Amino acid sequence: MRRTTPPWLLGLLLLSAPVLAGDAPARLQVQAAAQAMGGEARLRALPALRIQGIGHWNLLEQSERPTPPWLVSYEQLDELRDPAHRRLRQKLEGRSPSAGLGTWQSMTVLMSDGAVALEREGKMVPAGAAQRQDLEERLDFAPERVLLTALDAKDLRAAPDVVLQDVPHHVVTFHHGRATARLFLNAHTALPTQVETVDAHPGDFFWNVWGDVTTRLTFQSWSLEPGGLRYPRHWSWARNGNEYHAFTVTGLELPPQVSDTDFAIPEDVRKGFAARGQLTVESLPLGRPDKPAVELVPGVVLIPGRWNVALVKQDDGVVVIEAPISSGYSAAVLEEVRRRHPGVKVKAVVSTSDAWPHVGGLREYAARGIPIHLLDLNRPLADRVLKAPRTLSPDALAKTPRRATLHAVSGRTALGSGKNRLELIPVRTETGERMLFVWLPEHRLLYTSDLVQPTPGGAFFNVQQVAESVEAATREHLDVARAFGMHLEGTEWTAVTHAVEQVGAAAEESPH
Repeated sequence: MRRTTPPWLLGLLLLSAPVLAGDAPARLQVQAAAQAMGGEARLRALPALRIQGIGHWNLLEQSERPTPPWLVSYEQLDELRDPAHRRLRQKLEGRSPSAGLGTWQSMTVLMSDGAVALEREGKMVPAGAAQRQDLEERLDFAPERVLLTALDAKDLRAAPDVVLQDVPHHVVTFHHGRATARLFLNAHTALPTQVETVDAHPGDFFWNVWGDVTTRLTFQSWSLEPGGLRYPRHWSWARNGNEYHAFTVTGLELPPQVSDTDFAIPEDVRKGFAARGQLTVESLPLGRPDKPAVELVPGVVLIPGRWNVALVKQDDGVVVIEAPISSGYSAAVLEEVRRRHPGVKVKAVVSTSDAWPHVGGLREYAARGIPIHLLDLNRPLADRVLKAPRTLSPDALAKTPRRATLHAVSGRTALGSGKNRLELIPVRTETGERMLFVWLPEHRLLYTSDLVQPTPGGAFFNVQQVAESVEAATREHLDVARAFGMHLEGTEWTAVTHAVEQVGAAAEESPH
């Protein structure tokens, strides 16, 4: 494609012609972009920024369906950045009616000297590796830093021009840590339009599932700020092709007053982060130390965790209910099966929901040739997970690829025989559209997937989902005695039905 070069940049190129080699063309393009923003020296000397704004997040990982429209979470933000010292403070207010947050919830996020902490209601706790990666990316690819990140890269190179947003753009590439990056520079104005990165997110429960994740950060609504800096007032992120986050700057202070106390993290919190900040989703230990595994009925063991797993011993092998979190977590589950049932094969794994953490461990079962049973509607999602590229953080399936054995459940389906025989039942309700029940008829024990979730106060989250569980059980003529689920320990079914009845009774008693 023909390159479009501004006349003033062409002059620089001609003056530099004798030394154009290696990264020189790319360097000149990025330097021209820095000049268009106000000058490289101005960017490097920028001591701090205070940014205020509003934004929203599309809840890609936990929406009702794996396709848009998405459920949304809203935010108000007051952010203080100290890029030279790699420090950042975010004062956040978030609200997500879909998650039951009827009021604004406040939180402060701090990063300094490599540690990250979260403060809520006056209590500060260490964050994890995912938060650190997110904040470092936010600093390094921010409008005021992305050009410097490119210029400081050792492998900065020019790539062929492209048309983006119907406008010709110069493209430069570079590596930043493990990530590969492409920076798109408007060929007419030289300003940066978009930075695209491909990276793994090994500390993130949601994004680790997808292996090599492509993130595109786009800048627009440019503004000439006091002092001569040009700055975009609107940013938008997309991940793996889906709109993920959008943010509009409503206030920008250049430079603000900054002190060390703005980024202070107590020493005990720093030590806590040092202990947990290197943990990855793949290395998460099985279960929870405060809640040991429990045998619900003979041969049926529930392993509590962030996302529960159940082991069902049948005459011809073990069925695992759920493959959550990661390949590493599934490997730990399979090791637990070997410990409990030496020499007994794992005959199947059942995946009952489409939320990303629920399917994060499917790849390990595929790598070992274990059949996967899942709802018919979730087959496309599972296919994407199983085919996701994992070059930056390879798991067993990436190292030794093989075709998965998938059984899509479209109607009530028997799995196994004997006292621990199972029936897989599509829920087919509004909020349970993407979920499977697992019914153990001999024990009158029902696995409710993600529909029944207790709250700390003893009630249940989203009674609509609980009501649909009762309705589906009635529709399928299930005489339930007890229930358990992805986030539910063994619970009397009467407690579930009573919660629904209470809501109905309250509605009848309310004044009209």
